[in-house]
Amino acid sequence: MSKILELREKRARLWQTAKDFLDSKRGADGLVSAEDAATYDKMEADMVALGKEIERLERQAAHDRELSNATSNPIVGAPGAGGGDPEKTGRASVEYVKAFWNMLRTRANEGLDPVVKNALRIGSDPEGGYLVPDEFERRLIEALKEENIFRQLATVISTASGDRKIPVVASKGEASWLEEGQAIPESDDSFGQVTIGAYKLGTLIKMSEELLNDSAFSLEAYIVKEFARRTGAREEEAFLIGDGLNKPTGILAATGGAQLGVTTAAVAALKLDEVIDLFYSLKAPYRRNAAFLMNDSTVKEIRKLKDNNGVYLWAPSIKEATPDTILNRPLYTSSFMPGIEAAAKTILFGDFAYYWVADRQGRMFRRLNELFAVTGQVGFIATQRVDGKLILPEAVKYLAQKA
Repeated sequence: MSKILELREKRARLWQTAKDFLDSKRGADGLVSAEDAATYDKMEADMVALGKEIERLERQAAHDRELSNATSNPIVGAPGAGGGDPEKTGRASVEYVKAFWNMLRTRANEGLDPVVKNALRIGSDPEGGYLVPDEFERRLIEALKEENIFRQLATVISTASGDRKIPVVASKGEASWLEEGQAIPESDDSFGQVTIGAYKLGTLIKMSEELLNDSAFSLEAYIVKEFARRTGAREEEAFLIGDGLNKPTGILAATGGAQLGVTTAAVAALKLDEVIDLFYSLKAPYRRNAAFLMNDSTVKEIRKLKDNNGVYLWAPSIKEATPDTILNRPLYTSSFMPGIEAAAKTILFGDFAYYWVADRQGRMFRRLNELFAVTGQVGFIATQRVDGKLILPEAVKYLAQKA
């Protein structure tokens, strides 16, 4: 049995124990004492810790699978038959990749070899930096998916330049019952447009010259980790609560965001019926691929809800790489979702594929040689351009707490 499966089953057993304990300690009023609540909270904290460890192990397994892939393809054709891979060009070329990493490791860019400078011309950026090699950009994007839940759920597209106009059906045509010989009335679909642009997101990464000059230090791995951690967090925040001013329009934005599904009866509490009402406030076609999204603190309250038959609303997953569920739909969490408080939009439910993320091709890196020289450090500026919008608001509903 794999370690991940073992931990998932252990987590499921712990959840069953926590449920049984909570049920046995409820009074006639449905409440538990402060001491029993503290014991339950400890069980739940252990369960959350197990969940995080499972996520870490699954990420490690994914990295292991990637690193175990063959680094080259076997030669199956006869020599000289022309069956090999075509030579890579542009930012995918071997010359550009070598030149890019030489640029990042060399102290003075002016001292770069002329051959290196010439190779870097392919990816030179007007702001003074260089666009990252194609393969490295793919690694950055994969790392961003791990840090930003929206990149796993949304529709991600790449744009070369300019705004991207997405046609959206504003109203649908209809069929009509007709009498014999009656003309069929016209009823056409009408289309609107959602425009996705590109907003600049940047970060400054610093490291010591000694570390940079250490041949054992993997500059590439470090940059991938730091770039993804920093920009992934800011992306997820904007995709959720961005106001569209110099940043993407978030799915919780008052204009252009999700639609109201349910408003709770209480300011700081949730009821089972309200979550079910949210589920059915979403039209059936969107429910097929819908998921729940909320804060960890909201999940904690959801775990305590059960129906009249004693069945709890929340169900842990015991299958690898499968999220927990509510009402048989996947559950995801984000620290940028509001917690339970007055007028907060605490739960999202919908088909998040209707939130589109547009990546402007070409993430840029630039080395700063002198700015931090007095402290023996080197700086690296990393920037990307990205936008995000919910192209069909009715595809996602939210639950709002009473004001």
